[in-house]
Amino acid sequence: MGLDMKYQMFLWLCLLSLSLPLLFWFGHVITRDGVSPALQSNGLRGYMRITPGRMDQFLYMHCSQCALVSSSGQMLGAGVGEEIDNVRCVIRMNNAPTQGYEKDVGNRTSVRVVSHTSVPLLVKNERYYFQRSADTTYVFWGPERNMRQDGKGHIFNTLLKIAGKYPKVRIYAVTTEKILYCDGVFQNETGKNRIKTGAFLSTGFFTMILAIDMCDSIRVYGMIDDNYCSRANHSVVPYHYYERNRIDECRMYRFHEHTQRGGHRFITEKAIYAKWATRHNVEFKHPSWSL
Repeated sequence: MGLDMKYQMFLWLCLLSLSLPLLFWFGHVITRDGVSPALQSNGLRGYMRITPGRMDQFLYMHCSQCALVSSSGQMLGAGVGEEIDNVRCVIRMNNAPTQGYEKDVGNRTSVRVVSHTSVPLLVKNERYYFQRSADTTYVFWGPERNMRQDGKGHIFNTLLKIAGKYPKVRIYAVTTEKILYCDGVFQNETGKNRIKTGAFLSTGFFTMILAIDMCDSIRVYGMIDDNYCSRANHSVVPYHYYERNRIDECRMYRFHEHTQRGGHRFITEKAIYAKWATRHNVEFKHPSWSL
């Protein structure tokens, strides 16, 4: 073996001896959430981890591709369950179940975004949501009066108890600052102050904001566009795919769009999503949108 070859081997051995301790250290600094402190700057701001004893300020999730599954009755008969389950990250909302609807909506849930008003529904069936679905990340949103941390926020208190009972479940709350940011986004897109117009942002709005932050590309399943209900040939489906005897989707949307106080502006929000889809990698399926 020539002198040059021996020297090169010596250099490689030196580099290897230096690399192994570094790899060993890196492997041991991974947190229980699977993220190294060195990577904490990549966390999403505006989401606070709820656990007894500590409140992390970042949500560590990133997906190359996401399926955002609507709770709409449009999902009935869609037959896209297998397609949804093949997407890396699957996002659902509120208490939308998968059991019994797997053929249409799939079975996997990576992230579930939940309104403060739906928390009692999850607690009522807590084994299904927090024990069987322990690998799901939950993101809860609600007004300050319900989410305050001084002992008077009854929804926050409930979530803290759930976090203590099911320590493996990742439970986050949308921070007050993030909610104010979302209010600002709504006003920037519409020119209307959400509070002055008596509107509440929907869970879908917070979910779309999170998905755009978290995902490189998004497939949205079962969401109608802002003109859908005004078309003469639109289909009549239930507001939720799992509530067959409830009011139909378009009637619910029209009611909320025009109510004076306390309604969601579902139709206006859909028009906003159409704008976002031209700036981000967003595709709408079942029904598809013409952007």
